[in-house]
Amino acid sequence: MAQCASQTRTEVAAMIDHTLLAQEATQAEVAALVEDARALGVLAICVSPSMLPVTAPGLVVATVAGFPSGKHHSLVKGAEARLAVEQGAAEIDMVIDVGAARSGDYTAVLADIVTVREAVGDRALLKVIIESAALPDEAIVEVCRIAERAGADFVKTSTGFHPAGGASAHAVRLMADTVGGRLGVKASGGIRTAEAAAELIAAGATRLGLSRPRAVLDGFPD
Repeated sequence: MAQCASQTRTEVAAMIDHTLLAQEATQAEVAALVEDARALGVLAICVSPSMLPVTAPGLVVATVAGFPSGKHHSLVKGAEARLAVEQGAAEIDMVIDVGAARSGDYTAVLADIVTVREAVGDRALLKVIIESAALPDEAIVEVCRIAERAGADFVKTSTGFHPAGGASAHAVRLMADTVGGRLGVKASGGIRTAEAAAELIAAGATRLGLSRPRAVLDGFPD
C-alpha cells in the first residue's frame, strides 16, 4: 500500500476513536480493544454504554446515546448520556432523529440535542451524529447549524449502521464549511484505508471513528 505523506502515523492516531459498538461485543473484547488502542497510540475508545465503566488508562472513553437509530425519546437519550458520564464516559456521541431532519422538523432536532447537552452539562464533550448519507445537503447544513446552536462540540457523519452508507468527503467538506472550525467534525462509517482517511482529513475531518485503525494507520509514514 502506498503511504499517505500529508500526515504522520502519530498525527492520525491522535485523531482516532477506536470503536467497538457491535451488538455481540463482549467485555473480553472491550478489554482487548483497550489494549489495542493503547498499543496504537490512538486518542480514544468508543464502546456501548452497557460496557461502562471501562478502565482505560491514558485513553479518552467515549460512548453513544440513542444509538444507532436515533428514534429514542429525547429524555431517554439524556438519561442514557447522564448515566454514561456518571460511569466514566468523557465523550457522548448522540444520534439525532434522522426522520425529523428529513422532514424539516428542525425544532425537534434542536430540542433533542439540547436535552442531551443539558443532561451532561459541561462534564462531557458532545458529538452529534447526523447520518449524513441519509440527508440531502440542505438538511446536513441546517442540522450542523442547529448542533452549534444547541451547544454541541462536534458534528459526526454516521453511525456506521445505516444502509445509506457512512462518511463521504463531500459530506465532511459540507459539514466543515458550515461549522467553520467552531465545532469539530468527526468522520465515521466505512473508513477502511489510509487513502480514505487522508481524503476525509483533507476535506475537514478533525476526528475519525474507526473499528479497524491498525490497517488505516499502517498506510501513514512514521
